[in-house]
Amino acid sequence: MTQAPISDRARAIADNVERFVRETVAPHEQDPRMGAHGPSDALADELKDKARAANVLTPHILDDGSHLTHAETALVLRKSGLSPLGPVACNTAAPDEGNMYLLGKVGSPEAKERFLKPLVEGRARSAFFMTEPADENGAGSDPSMMQTVAKMDGNHWVINGRKTFITGAEGAKVGIVMAKSDDGACMFLVDLPDPAIRIERVLDTIDSSMPGGHAVITIDNLRVPADQMLGESGEGFKYAQVRLAPARLTHCMRWHGAATRANEIATDYACRRKAFGKPLIDHEGVGFMLAQNLIDLKHTELMIDWCAAVLDTGDLGTAESSMTKTHVAETLFKIADRCVQAMGGTGVSGDTIVEQVFREIRAFRIYDGPTEVHKWSLAKKIKREWSAD
Repeated sequence: MTQAPISDRARAIADNVERFVRETVAPHEQDPRMGAHGPSDALADELKDKARAANVLTPHILDDGSHLTHAETALVLRKSGLSPLGPVACNTAAPDEGNMYLLGKVGSPEAKERFLKPLVEGRARSAFFMTEPADENGAGSDPSMMQTVAKMDGNHWVINGRKTFITGAEGAKVGIVMAKSDDGACMFLVDLPDPAIRIERVLDTIDSSMPGGHAVITIDNLRVPADQMLGESGEGFKYAQVRLAPARLTHCMRWHGAATRANEIATDYACRRKAFGKPLIDHEGVGFMLAQNLIDLKHTELMIDWCAAVLDTGDLGTAESSMTKTHVAETLFKIADRCVQAMGGTGVSGDTIVEQVFREIRAFRIYDGPTEVHKWSLAKKIKREWSAD
């Protein structure tokens, strides 16, 4: 497949984002407002203000509401990912980036004005309420098991259920809630906070880059006006794929940037640090690890670009997004692991972002579908195609 050329406009945007992240955002990586459940809203808002002033806020969505191509977005989001705080500052972070994409594709003009506009402008955060607790046989990697229900009552839907690992729920102003009606899966737009959506607790997880952390949620008789259903009743799984296939890819873009930066830090360390009479880079065990990192970074970049180019044709299927998410997540984790190893004790300390990148990418191997679920999906496709022959 021949990839459409990247426009000069997109390259200029990417250059500006890279400069902003390296020069303005990276110095905040040791900010005390970085907590176990992500950066505080005060820090996030301050960084968004700086991005707004630098004209790099929500850079992948243009002033007229149109998007860069997915191939162009890949370049821009990789640059935003050069710091764990970069996507937060530039408003390209999950779950907001995926929610903005979904609302742009499916939302009515009224929904776009009320719910999408404040997200694009960086004045609000959002949460996507899909995953459910495994101990209740709820929807985790298998959304067909969804237990959250929606029933009509007059001109309102009444929603009840529990959700878990809901990223950014604490502090969010916009929610997209998935629930099951008699027609099937549905999505609902809600203003947050709402007393019917109760945060039971924010989980302590291995990652710490997303504002609000990951929460366990109880939804108790949430009343949503009928006109706040996103799209049509029973079409929720279709809309979920509209969101999730590109969102898996944009995760890959952002974490590729983070792995690139971690490798830069590890390379600088290995070239300066001496052991046994010579720089670490001259020891084959270290030098070969960093050489393999360069190979793997280029390989994953090419795979991301391939998947983005396919997505731009409108033909991206589950298989392409599953292959890319699986391979990129697993490979970036190996890169981050080598960076930690090359830096020794410094690599496991908080003195640089290498340790955080290692943790974040380890979590990436699970969210948006664990590696094993994607491989299982691909194996089913292999069997179907074999049976058809």
